[in-house]
Amino acid sequence: MGRTLSIESVPGHADFRALAEVRGIGVDLRYASANNFVGSDLYAPFDCAWIHREAAAKLEAAAGWLERNAPAHRLVVLDALRPQRVQQRLWDTLDAPLRAYLADPARGSIHSFGMAVDVTLVDAGGRELDMGTPFDDMTEKSHPALEEALLAAGEIAQAQVDNRKMLRAAMAHGGWQGISREWWHFDGGDRERIRAEFLRIL
Repeated sequence: MGRTLSIESVPGHADFRALAEVRGIGVDLRYASANNFVGSDLYAPFDCAWIHREAAAKLEAAAGWLERNAPAHRLVVLDALRPQRVQQRLWDTLDAPLRAYLADPARGSIHSFGMAVDVTLVDAGGRELDMGTPFDDMTEKSHPALEEALLAAGEIAQAQVDNRKMLRAAMAHGGWQGISREWWHFDGGDRERIRAEFLRIL
């Protein structure tokens, strides 16, 4: 499994930064509340408001792009460092067809290395932009790869696609890569490199 570290040992570790110290972002960790698809706080009693220092720099770059190009908007982090033990709980919660939306805990989610984030945008009043689906919507409407077809079929609106494009533009400027199934998820680097070189948080 490579090198590991317990979530209890993350505070103060040189590889990680507190989300509260990352410039230009808001934080609303959904798995640290009941506002998620499981309906309960999955992080208590752990402090999961952390991110790898390399990913923190990328977030600050994305937030800086927004500040210059869309100053009425702000990045909000919905999830960042997700311990392996929480990833396992999520995996065990889902039926087999829906597990396509999660990384197999046996291989390791990039979230568990502090190198993936789930993010959205808010406006100047703090209201989330309409992305066509809520966070963690496990339907095809959440798939960036299907946006053109969904738009043509009237399943999502152009304004919703434009909001997603703004989010992707900001994140791409910071060096993040999106995925095909979730508009909110971004990886902070090559997955194989991360799994090989970074600490996995248990």
